[in-house]
Amino acid sequence: MKDILTAPWMVEMIRTATNMYDHGWDERNGGNISLLLDEAEVKDYLNTDTVLRVLPTGFEAPALEGRYFLVTGTGKYFKNVQYAPEVNLGLVRLAEQGTKAELLWGYEDGGKFTSEFPAHMMSHVARLAVNPENRVVMHCHPANLLAMTFVHDLDERAFTRTLWQMCTECIVVFPDGVNVLPWMLCGTNEIGEATAKKMETARLVVWAQHGIYGAGKDLDETFGLIETAEKAAQIYMKIAHLPRVNTITDEQMHLLEARFGVKGRDGYLD
Repeated sequence: MKDILTAPWMVEMIRTATNMYDHGWDERNGGNISLLLDEAEVKDYLNTDTVLRVLPTGFEAPALEGRYFLVTGTGKYFKNVQYAPEVNLGLVRLAEQGTKAELLWGYEDGGKFTSEFPAHMMSHVARLAVNPENRVVMHCHPANLLAMTFVHDLDERAFTRTLWQMCTECIVVFPDGVNVLPWMLCGTNEIGEATAKKMETARLVVWAQHGIYGAGKDLDETFGLIETAEKAAQIYMKIAHLPRVNTITDEQMHLLEARFGVKGRDGYLD
């Protein structure tokens, strides 16, 4: 077997977790990532017949039975992933209608997957139904998006339009907009179900007074999606208390749609 730490997807997971911590998005044990892998990507690096432990998930996800996920661990610090990936990450395969997770590698200190595992898996189901290429779910706590939920209307259209107006690239990067959930208790099936429902119509879901969920085809794209929204929120927080003399108009955003071949979410532009 090849060294699993040299697998391209492992290298990128470690790099991404480190970068997220360096951006200040994942303080202490805040945040989590899950990456969907095909068996063909995994089999050269570990024996998929060897199950180290079986972990109950507490929910059902029949659509994900037999699927493999590399997932950050509960209570783990992103800053430590680069130093001890075998402790801070785990590779699991869902079994028994998604009610069990078979641990194939990682969590060597006896740990388990993130407490937000339900929200991740339910979001994977929702995004795969929309776009089979969506393989990443990422949750973090970017300061400006978090701050914005304290001072901005949480109406999804209004929230999206504000972000679109902050940077020319925003409507190009996330034309599907941003969905928003009011504050809910984290780590529960209820917030997982609510997040998954929101993921049916957008790849970004803001948890008010908590953070954001992003989904995409790979780690790079998903990181960039959140990064762009956070930059827009940063600009908004710098100018929210000032009179706005200029803005990006709806007419200009329609020009961006035509130029870049995207379509803003229906009803979000005048």
